[in-house]
Amino acid sequence: MRSLQIQARALGDPTRHRIFEYVVHAERPVGVAELTDHLGLNHNAIRQHLAKLVDAELVLESNAPPSGRGRPRLQYIVDPATDSRWGVTGPYERLSVLLAEVVRTGDDPVQVGRRAALREPAEGDVGSPAEGDVGGPAEVHVGDPVGALVDQMARQGFAPEVRRQGDLVDITLQECPFTSAALTDAETVCGLHLGLARGVAESIGGITVEDLVPADPRTAHCQLRCRVDAD
Repeated sequence: MRSLQIQARALGDPTRHRIFEYVVHAERPVGVAELTDHLGLNHNAIRQHLAKLVDAELVLESNAPPSGRGRPRLQYIVDPATDSRWGVTGPYERLSVLLAEVVRTGDDPVQVGRRAALREPAEGDVGSPAEGDVGGPAEVHVGDPVGALVDQMARQGFAPEVRRQGDLVDITLQECPFTSAALTDAETVCGLHLGLARGVAESIGGITVEDLVPADPRTAHCQLRCRVDAD
């Protein structure tokens, strides 16, 4: 993770800070053309500022779904690991809220995670890689709940990779945003992860998260076992 000094320097430029704020408040992937229209700058200037934000690990760059001939356009979202001091809700701030609810209510972590996800319904208008393909959250097509789930888990910092065979879907979580906490109490943190995934899937519709197969938090690669529901 980049140092706070590097991130502070990246956000010290007023235009770059405006770009970052726009991406934060958009809460969806943002393209260069959209930022150009919003800020009234040329494409090259926007790209240069975005490159600085990517290098500082404040935003993530990926390819948008194909929309015709030519190379897919680039799109940007806030890096899920970005510290809360930069005006976003950081991963451990999110975790502390969930843990406080577990303590306050006495409810099972899976229930708490599910409720949290349902309070912020996931957007269900994105899709998944083709059957048998393996890909990340950028490789999606409109209309498939698998890709919508992958996209939302990516936004929460899990760096998911999906493998689909028919109606059965395995989503490998390549990163654990709560590694330190999971090493202390894996049962609670993994339960929250499972609940979050189930709540997101329920918001999207068309897909069910059946189980979470945990792994060592230091190496991540836990697996969500999912099933695409019949129409």
